Amino acid sequence: MRVLAAMSGGVDSAVAAARAVEAGHDVVGVHLALSRMPGTLRTGSRGCCTIEDSRDAWRACDVLGIPYYVWDFSERFKEDVVQDFIDEYAAGRTPNPCMRCNERIKFAALLEKAIALGFDAVCTGHYAKVITDAEGNPELHRAADWAKDQSYVLGVLTHEQLKHSMFPLADTPSKAEVRAEAERRGLSVANKPDSHDICFIPDGDTAGWLAEKIEMTTGDIVDESGAKVGEHPGANAFTVGQRRGLKLGTPAADGKPRFVLEIRPKENKVVVGPEALLAIDEIRGIKVSWAGLPIAEVHTGREFDCYAQVRAHGDPVPATARMERPGAGDDGGSDGGGAGTAGHGNLVVTLKEPLRGVAPGQTVVLYQGSRVLGQATIDAARSLQRAAL
Repeated sequence: MRVLAAMSGGVDSAVAAARAVEAGHDVVGVHLALSRMPGTLRTGSRGCCTIEDSRDAWRACDVLGIPYYVWDFSERFKEDVVQDFIDEYAAGRTPNPCMRCNERIKFAALLEKAIALGFDAVCTGHYAKVITDAEGNPELHRAADWAKDQSYVLGVLTHEQLKHSMFPLADTPSKAEVRAEAERRGLSVANKPDSHDICFIPDGDTAGWLAEKIEMTTGDIVDESGAKVGEHPGANAFTVGQRRGLKLGTPAADGKPRFVLEIRPKENKVVVGPEALLAIDEIRGIKVSWAGLPIAEVHTGREFDCYAQVRAHGDPVPATARMERPGAGDDGGSDGGGAGTAGHGNLVVTLKEPLRGVAPGQTVVLYQGSRVLGQATIDAARSLQRAAL
């Protein structure tokens, strides 16, 4: 096949490209320029997609003997990822920019351009697996190494996108093996640190970065009963589950720490309370999509057993889920839940084990065994204990 290898400049994408070459594919490497800040350099393992990374990607392609290009996706990234991040926080939600980047940049804009240029697949260094069923339909599954599994952030991929996705690291048992392989192949990125934090906020100060983008207005911090217990400099700077930096003027009656339970941007209020009230029992999701063909229960609206995961490195918990049709605030497409697209209605997930600190704007990804069924953006999270107050 003609394969476009997305080269981040890290060890995973370099080894993935090397394996695609070794498998006999016609491979071309491409690095995505996502920022027009020429002075941007990563600090240790903070950030990614910098000038340093583009040079590392070029060196890897040179060793592999494959063509190398840099594609400027900075405007698309600014609009679809960075601005979306700002807008979500301004609305009191907690977004996952890596999900949006995978959805709108790496497996939408990039794949669209790759197919237009005659490529058959896009290859990345993600730890996840695509399995084809008996009818030839692709399914997304967890990687062999669950500690490095990245299927959660790929849960936004559709049926069509999975058909053109290649993850050569799927069955690799450990990251140590990937680094050792890179060393054997003479790739200079063998010992390069993994990137972390939000790539466009490399210093990790999300609150400080947002303060320059969103107008902050002082307001009240209230407890679960509505009583004022403090003031905040701007509700948008807080996230559900936050404990530090609250600066409460009124201590809790039991003397225990309080946590952010809810952000109310329209009222400019932050609601705090005891840690126990962070436990969420029910999630309602919008913008639903299915990773491959949806299971039968999706079309019928019947409840099905699954596991729910709300963070990239969070533990999945047993749950039941169903599509609610027609749903209030329906955000779906026109196909009623067809192959890999957003369907009419909302996703309702009932957790058999409560999850702590779930916030609107996050993503819930559903699994059956190792298979990723699909995902939804969390619109509301409900605590039965708090509702009983």
